[in-house]
Amino acid sequence: MGILSGMRVVEGSAFVAIPLAGMTLAQMGAEVIRFDRLEGGLDAARWPVAPNGDSLFWAGLNKGKKSVAVDMKSPEGRELITQIITAPGEDAGMFLTNLRVRGWMDHPTLSAHRPDMVMVTLLGDRHGRPQVDYTVNPALGFPDATGPAGSTDPVAHVLPAWDCIAGNMAVTALLAAERHRLRTGQGQEVAFSLKDAAAAMLGNLGIIGEVCVNGVDRPKAGNALYGGYGQDFLCADGQRVMVIGLTRRQWDGLVAATGMQDAIALLERRIGESLKEEGARFAHRAAITAVLAPFFSARRVDDFAGTFDKAGVTWSLFRSFARAVHEDPDLSPASNPLFAEIDQPGIGRFPVPGTPFGFSALPREAPAPAPTLGAHTEEVLSEVAGMSGLQIARLFDRGIVAGPRPWQRVAV
Repeated sequence: MGILSGMRVVEGSAFVAIPLAGMTLAQMGAEVIRFDRLEGGLDAARWPVAPNGDSLFWAGLNKGKKSVAVDMKSPEGRELITQIITAPGEDAGMFLTNLRVRGWMDHPTLSAHRPDMVMVTLLGDRHGRPQVDYTVNPALGFPDATGPAGSTDPVAHVLPAWDCIAGNMAVTALLAAERHRLRTGQGQEVAFSLKDAAAAMLGNLGIIGEVCVNGVDRPKAGNALYGGYGQDFLCADGQRVMVIGLTRRQWDGLVAATGMQDAIALLERRIGESLKEEGARFAHRAAITAVLAPFFSARRVDDFAGTFDKAGVTWSLFRSFARAVHEDPDLSPASNPLFAEIDQPGIGRFPVPGTPFGFSALPREAPAPAPTLGAHTEEVLSEVAGMSGLQIARLFDRGIVAGPRPWQRVAV
């Protein structure tokens, strides 16, 4: 039983952030019920996809949830969703969405059915306009600071970082609002936007201050670590590594492990500055790299990996996704309890992650597969909406709801 066992959350979502939020709660033990259109949600076929066309993206972000398929265009279908969202229960009445619909799937309407309703709504921007990670990121300047030094081309990031951050912010918001309800009995809506989540981090990381106080528009620095020392090096075997000397301990360990104490001391005398300060290391990064580069170019990774690990150097290989999956033991169920090989209906057997949290009072639970579309429609209508078997059968017969297709396997 997970730490959130007994909690019920309903999710109406697409894209990354809110599905991630629901999955995070489900992997901590909450009952998370996702509802979708009869033909599947907006991201039901999103890439990457398996050879049969099933979405690996959808399977990845919906692990451990229950799925209900409803005709959301029909008044009766909308009423069913309202019943599921506002169903009674001390640990129910919580709703996550980034698909808010005024006059139906909004807090004023839902709270008329359940006054203590807790709802978390993610918007695109604070004006309600649509945004995704790939529009927010360039709007705030990150691609202009990313890429090779001297380049003028913006470089967009492959990781939807703001979606990932906003998804976990939605979890925090829901749990905070639920705690408030437990203490006061009051429900509420927590609304925030993807762009504001990113804008807040722009300020939190000091970048807004850097512009306003220092008058600096941060330039591209390639793979260098801003404000300290971190750099990539090409080794004799053609592999590339990243080494970090951000803190004093990391810097001293890197210099000692490469045997460059004398060369670095000579560099310090030449520049007339100590490299024990983070800022100095960043300012003189090119000169430091020139000192260290011959060490790496003359050695294969295997020549120094053991020494670096023994000395506690902060470093890593550059790998492709495929190399990481095949080579990194932290992605293997054999060595990392985060992962387990499971059989995902329609796709096959492969390693998937469970929750990264290790709660000392509870055992770690293996990840559960994502459900097939409509796999739990009948169960939810019966146990959550309180409908009789005859009522449910009529809904199926009229095409208001659907269960798994005959060729689909039900995830349990």
